[in-house]
Amino acid sequence: MPVITTNCSNNYGANQFPEKLIPLMIINCIDWKKLPVYGNGDNIRDWLFVTDHCSALEIIFSKGEVGETYNIGGSNEIKNIDIVNTICGTMDELKPSKNGSYRDLITFVDDRPGHDKRYAVDSSKL
Repeated sequence: MPVITTNCSNNYGANQFPEKLIPLMIINCIDWKKLPVYGNGDNIRDWLFVTDHCSALEIIFSKGEVGETYNIGGSNEIKNIDIVNTICGTMDELKPSKNGSYRDLITFVDDRPGHDKRYAVDSSKL
């Protein structure tokens, strides 16, 4: 069977499942709810915009070699707390709250057991 395998880093973008980090933080800011951040927020993720992922898949579909595996990454490693702070700063600018800064909603919660400290892929082959 002619197969090409792909692996990717963390996708973000339109229609993302609302429990994922970026949409959850935005929704919770809008609703003035706590912003739960695992551990101390130092977990690192390589963020890849969903349409960039689709573009990479198109390239692999047209130029990839059967039997090969390709990693698709964003080369955009950021700590979770930095993502949350960016969202809070943007919300402070775009939708100021009379309750204060959205950063006041950040709440550190216990990390999941065995949760990876860093997700990233080497996409240099692609």
